[in-house]
Amino acid sequence: MSDARSTALKLLIKSQENKTYSNIALDEALKRSQLSAQDKKLTAALFYGVTERIITLDRIIAKYSKRPCDKLSSGIRGVLWLGLYQLKFMDGIPDNAAVDESVKLAKKDKNPAAAGFVNAVLRSFIRDEKALPEGKNELENLSIEYSCPIWLIEKWLREYSKEQTMSLLQSSVGQPPTTIRVNTTKITPDELVKRLSDEGIKAKKVSLLENCLSISNVASIEATDAFKQGLFHVQDIASQICCEALDAKNASLLLDVCSAPGGKAFTAAQIMKNGSVMAFDLHENRVRLIKGGAERLGLSNVTASVNNAKVYSDDMPKADRILCDVVCSGLGVIRRKPEIKYKSPEEMERLPEIQYDILSTSSRYLKKDGILIYSTCTVSRAENENVVQKFLKNNPDFEAVNVFDDKGGLFKTPFLTLTPKDLNSDGFFIAKLKRVK
Repeated sequence: MSDARSTALKLLIKSQENKTYSNIALDEALKRSQLSAQDKKLTAALFYGVTERIITLDRIIAKYSKRPCDKLSSGIRGVLWLGLYQLKFMDGIPDNAAVDESVKLAKKDKNPAAAGFVNAVLRSFIRDEKALPEGKNELENLSIEYSCPIWLIEKWLREYSKEQTMSLLQSSVGQPPTTIRVNTTKITPDELVKRLSDEGIKAKKVSLLENCLSISNVASIEATDAFKQGLFHVQDIASQICCEALDAKNASLLLDVCSAPGGKAFTAAQIMKNGSVMAFDLHENRVRLIKGGAERLGLSNVTASVNNAKVYSDDMPKADRILCDVVCSGLGVIRRKPEIKYKSPEEMERLPEIQYDILSTSSRYLKKDGILIYSTCTVSRAENENVVQKFLKNNPDFEAVNVFDDKGGLFKTPFLTLTPKDLNSDGFFIAKLKRVK
């Protein structure tokens, strides 16, 4: 029995029970494991892949099983997920291997009939040429094909065109790109491209951002010497654009009120000539992440401490730049954290009030003529435009200004929504506000 499959199964069961973020659960498990590099790669592919396709896989199980999915034990349901995922989505694994390994996993279950049941479901799927089940209507078919809850598809159809919704669905599955921000205090982009090449990693410049590199052919970015030496940090294109929008080159003080794990604070600190970045988070363990990242990168102008962004502090200094990258539904990063789409709509409905409170409180720390960026990694209008418009209505001392005046195109707007289709980035929202009184 494959150790990779066994590890993936344990992870799937644990993540379903504890509702943990997939990337955190996987990283912790792989660090503790004794798996080979090849098995770690397979474990990650299986775990992420299944998590991404649970709705699809459950619909397949429902077609071939007399017992409803929620009546199956977590172990057997997980074994079926793994087997079906390999059969449908992993062309490099032969059908017989996928079935045989799944049956071996099932034999560890307490139910003696489990192995036969798993074998029957998987072989029935193969006999039907691995065709996806048919839904009752177009919405159900989209839900099955892209493993997306119907309520979320309906939400996107209300807020975007059908073409844009299809684009969001298509980009919600599959491997996301990996981009990094060059630490310009230590190395140039060209020098880093060469350093990474020496470690067997392909890196190329991203034309839109002079200090951004797209990388590939890397198993663990944190294991590279270049990472350990603080020559870069991992940061999506959209997040780097958000930092550029701060226009903080000549700023003396920037407050990053919801900072962890700190990527935007690190980029801003490198952009600023002689300025300081004060980074905050609600939890001490996440503040330690910021401190550790700043130390690795050698950024002495970044400090990090605990603070509740919703509560006004008399001790907070006035700043000429503020970044409010608020807690959000994360609908723009589903392909990185696929479990996000399985949250209930009720969980997301509570967010705009929290986001508005953070924005309102943070705005009180901004100097006259200062710039505040409100950003999210979601594509939900309720969390984006609606929050900012409400704030502007209640705060006449602020006005919305263009995110970029010099770039033109989709960037010449005060409210910038990036979908994965635009730049192959995360889905992201940026609003740029200026205190005028």
